Amino acid sequence: MAKILVVDDQRNMRTTLAMMLRGSSYEVDEASDGAEGAEMGARGAYDVVLTDLRMGSVDGIEVLRSIKQKMPMTEVVVMTAYGTIESAVEAMRLGAFDYIQKPFTEQELLVKVARAVDNRRLTGQVQLLATEFKERYRFENIIGRSQAIRDVLGRIVRIAPSDATVLITGESGTGKELVAKAVHANSKRYNKPFVPVNCAAISETLLESELFGHARGSFTGAIAARKGLMEEADGGTFFFDEISETPLSFQAKLLRAIQENEIRRVGENKPIKVDVRIIAATNQDLLTAIAERRFRQDLYYRLNVARFELPPLRERREDIPLLGDFFLEKFNRKNSSKARFGDGVIDAMMALDYPGNIRELENLVEQAVALSGGGIITVDDIVPRTTRPPSVGTGRTLTEVVDAAEKLAIESALRECDGSREKAADLLAISPTTLWRKMTRLGIVFESRSA
Repeated sequence: MAKILVVDDQRNMRTTLAMMLRGSSYEVDEASDGAEGAEMGARGAYDVVLTDLRMGSVDGIEVLRSIKQKMPMTEVVVMTAYGTIESAVEAMRLGAFDYIQKPFTEQELLVKVARAVDNRRLTGQVQLLATEFKERYRFENIIGRSQAIRDVLGRIVRIAPSDATVLITGESGTGKELVAKAVHANSKRYNKPFVPVNCAAISETLLESELFGHARGSFTGAIAARKGLMEEADGGTFFFDEISETPLSFQAKLLRAIQENEIRRVGENKPIKVDVRIIAATNQDLLTAIAERRFRQDLYYRLNVARFELPPLRERREDIPLLGDFFLEKFNRKNSSKARFGDGVIDAMMALDYPGNIRELENLVEQAVALSGGGIITVDDIVPRTTRPPSVGTGRTLTEVVDAAEKLAIESALRECDGSREKAADLLAISPTTLWRKMTRLGIVFESRSA
């Protein structure tokens, strides 16, 4: 039940309004003048305040100012008599939701109040979602005590409040998107959209249309005009994952969009202004890509304003116990189980090289919780003997050991995903293109069991 406060220094008018609203199942309080209305509205959790403009020493404008200062989520509808329309316009400028001109019918009043209540609830839902998003991606979710992670957290604190373009580099699975979300969630744009796109997952022919939108009839199948993802992100943050996978032709258009804060839909010449913060991520060496003419140097400098370099998990092994406990608690909660690590498990986890980084560790713990049946997790649950990669002591070079581990991880993911490269790539936290390249290099041929 919505709660309404009626503020009017004319008793008959105030009583009549309250009766109308109670008749429509609203909970209603009354204030006999502006001073009382300002005090009640500023301390009470009202959905809507309905106030007269012309009152004694404290008028409706003062009531509006006081409420919006103390309770900004509360909607205010002002009542104005003929000849005071300028005051109503001023009230709207100061944050009033709407005004209603006397004399008005009961139906007109109920429509205005219902709209204000609906808007209050919608605003509350948006605020709740924004708060949940910020809680979900707060700094505590970036797990670690290593100096490298402390440096990352410190940079987020300094960079997040600004609108600086961010470039995040690091191997697949190191948490690049998590850092991007943490930057967004702790910025002034936190209650606006965070729109991620995996550039490697969209074909070159569709990339421009997906990001910039298109006009009706601009290409075969374009039966209607469509907003692009960058337009959808207006006011918020746009995250380009795998930015190195974009073609040079698109990079030129993206550079212009970032520089001019505007886009052009495919098939249109009219520019559209967009206000988005750009965060880009890649697991590639962009300087090498520039030297090989696969990436534009001017776009690199435009993106490389605030830089995060995320270390691989093997370079911050002191974080593995914390991450292991974090994922153990996560999957115990998910499965309603009470699994725990047995003797030697943490040591075994710390001995692995994790070519898939944090995502690989997460998958290992999830599988171990499932295998343990909620009991004690053993070393074999984490690293089964039949699938352990050969150690350096077998005479192999480090490159051969890493290749063997990568091949093992890829084949395991493909088996788990029934041969689907797209699902396996998602499981390994790499792009389908990167997975295909690794399969080609390692000579992996895998067909779906269902084929």
